[in-house]
Amino acid sequence: MNLSPNSQTNLYGLENQFNELVKLYKKDILPSKILLSGLKGIGKSTLAYHLINYILSLNEDYQYELDKLTINPENRSYKLIQNNTNPNFYLIDVNLDKKNIDINQIRTLIHNLNKSSFNSKPRFVLIDNIEYLNINSINALLKILEEPNENIHFILIHNNKKILSTLLSRCINFKISLDNQKIKEINDSLFEKKTSDLINQDLIDYYFTPGRIFNLLKFSNDKEIDLKKINLRDFLLLLINNSYYKSDDKVKSLLYDMIELFILKNISLIYSDLSSYFLTRINEYKKFNLDDESLFLEIKSKLLNE
Repeated sequence: MNLSPNSQTNLYGLENQFNELVKLYKKDILPSKILLSGLKGIGKSTLAYHLINYILSLNEDYQYELDKLTINPENRSYKLIQNNTNPNFYLIDVNLDKKNIDINQIRTLIHNLNKSSFNSKPRFVLIDNIEYLNINSINALLKILEEPNENIHFILIHNNKKILSTLLSRCINFKISLDNQKIKEINDSLFEKKTSDLINQDLIDYYFTPGRIFNLLKFSNDKEIDLKKINLRDFLLLLINNSYYKSDDKVKSLLYDMIELFILKNISLIYSDLSSYFLTRINEYKKFNLDDESLFLEIKSKLLNE
């Protein structure tokens, strides 16, 4: 299964947010600088791709199906985005071999935006994971946000991480949130099966977004782990003992999520000094991107009692 946001032709759970943005576009008051904020994996990027396809597919064959909130895979604009050849769409994200979005990516963006448009359609710049913009790339980005070229829309994806106020102040912030029941319904629709049929209930947090559940399932499939038969403590030990977190940031993020879940599910830990100590340290390691091997070994020893 592929849950990459650019390939999701169906939009689940975000009907109200999508319709609000469409309404603004129809009234010709859609902001040119949009910030979509919310938990990572909740569907913000998917929402952005649907809005972009709705606008770009107007007056094309196989245009966006508003009544179904569906992208038609035969649509030309959709196909061009899939092939990274759409002249009206530009994506910026963290490169696989990098830890940050660097200034060269922003410089390339500026160069492309200064070129003449191939058609009269709006152009869209989607910047995913904006918390990975470094200070130099932010400063370069601010200049084009302050004086954007005509008919260019910026959509920035914000995963509720700390970012500079100067960047926030230049965008209209749309906060994307879903209640527990809605997240459960989305998960069941995406995976075409109840999450509880795929994963041991001990591993599930009601607030796990579809993206997080997908990463969990993908990891278990790659490592041939039966998620129905393993409990939370043993799963944490498996991740730490095999150092799976060293080669994949998504696994590291998954491990942090599961440690926090372990604390929340153990009443004896919630109000203990040990809980406060580790939650504080986890926050520091996330914030400053520190070497976390020593932290995980300490958690194994003191929290998991092994």
